[in-house]
Amino acid sequence: MSLTGNLRTMSLPDILQWIATGRKTGTLHLDRRSIHKRIVFRDGNIATSWSNDPRESLGQFLIREGKITEEQLFRALSRQEEEGTLLGMILINEDILDADVLRQVLRLKAEETIYDIFGWAEGQFDFKEGELPRDTLVNINIGVTEVVLEGIRRVDEWGRIRKIFPSSATTFKVLDAGGAENASDRQILAMAHAGKTLGEIALELRRSEFDGSALLFELCARDVIAVDKVQDETTTSDPIGAIKELLAIAYQRLQERRYESALKAYEKVLALDRLNQHAKKGLLTVSEARERDRARKSVPLDKVPILKLDMSSLTRETFEPQEAFVLSRINGAWDIQSILKICPMAEDEALLIFARLLDRSVIELR
Repeated sequence: MSLTGNLRTMSLPDILQWIATGRKTGTLHLDRRSIHKRIVFRDGNIATSWSNDPRESLGQFLIREGKITEEQLFRALSRQEEEGTLLGMILINEDILDADVLRQVLRLKAEETIYDIFGWAEGQFDFKEGELPRDTLVNINIGVTEVVLEGIRRVDEWGRIRKIFPSSATTFKVLDAGGAENASDRQILAMAHAGKTLGEIALELRRSEFDGSALLFELCARDVIAVDKVQDETTTSDPIGAIKELLAIAYQRLQERRYESALKAYEKVLALDRLNQHAKKGLLTVSEARERDRARKSVPLDKVPILKLDMSSLTRETFEPQEAFVLSRINGAWDIQSILKICPMAEDEALLIFARLLDRSVIELR
């Protein structure tokens, strides 16, 4: 049985209790503006969660909780892209993360993903009974009642905060720069001074809007900052939506080989979200694409490569296995195109090797 509607007419606690009471198995889809979330249930208990909000990705939770470094996450995500393996499995197999720690973080992630929805005044929901993800590394099995009780507590606190910060588009002014007690406070003051909105500050902190607002609320209570301007959310930018749109633009420009435009779009994403892994990988992709284009232009297929170094000089050079293979096929008669046909690697990769050998003056073209 499916259940569809809007949070204006059926509250999240009522939806969760309906799922728990019926001991239902399936996925609850929730959408508001640019945010999309999925909560998976098994026999009425919360099993796992997913969100397109970068603050709620597993990788960012692991960084925020100090379980992995940004460099470890970047390498693991790159491997995930190549292999299609679950991120948690990669981190466990590489002994970066313990399975119990992963379970704890996944539980925290699922709870925070749901708690954030308690603050939504409206949003579409759709429970699809029987729908389950194909791959789940860990089922966390959280009871609905404890989540609802904490969510209701946060709603009460959220109401007090909203009286001071009625919009995520609220900006702040710094009253006492010396009032920062820790690194997080100093980071918030720097962003407030730069004119960032509450929503942008929360995104930068890798916190939900509630958590970010709570930190700012405390600074206001200590007279370290004060509200500067409150703008209507309907007339201001949506950081998550802006990131999504910019990533789409960057990808399109990359396909069109408009590398400068793609680069600028990725840089704008990082200005909004400095830890965005998609943008970071995008910058590398742009650099690699430019290099491939340069290789294609500098290595004509009909030219014949000739060794410039004698055998004694070659043995003193260091070559990677792929470079050594390409060099072994240079005989003064075959042109580039002929060698490409027998190379056990992608054409772009082989052309990059020829370009590097040209740059090192190991070969020349005739």
